[in-house]
Amino acid sequence: MNALESTSTRPYLIRALYDWCTDNGFTPYVAVLVDETVQVPREYVKNGEIVLNISFDATSSLKLGNEFIEFKARFAGTAREIIVPVNRVIAIYARENGQGMAFPVAVPSSAGSSDDAKAGSPLSSVPAAGAGSSDGESKVVQLVTPEGNGGSPTEPPKPPGGPRPALKRIK
Repeated sequence: MNALESTSTRPYLIRALYDWCTDNGFTPYVAVLVDETVQVPREYVKNGEIVLNISFDATSSLKLGNEFIEFKARFAGTAREIIVPVNRVIAIYARENGQGMAFPVAVPSSAGSSDDAKAGSPLSSVPAAGAGSSDGESKVVQLVTPEGNGGSPTEPPKPPGGPRPALKRIK
């Protein structure tokens, strides 16, 4: 199986960050880009986005699947069924400190030029593994050395000066 045929890493990263938040006593929040595929209370949507508390205390029957995040939650005292496609999640983070991860926004394929579709992705300047691919998650990420590292682009950066750390063995 090559990179283009593999499943998205997004649901796995969402689950990992959810676990990290709960293990550290933080409240996991997800930011969702709302469209017709997202089932949320529309009265709480602002600028096409909604932020949802997905903590154990705020949800019931939470399922973090590969395709959808599903749970029940109360909004103004009324229980609602929430269904969010994983590809509409734009970030997951801890409420208390803001640490988490943002994801590239999924841009739907259109009859327009492929340059327009690539413009919305943060990885738009990185060439795709398959030149004809329009999937935002099938990009190849290349490591780039920062400018001014004191060497050529192929030379690794020099470690900071000072004595080397040593392991002291205590019996």
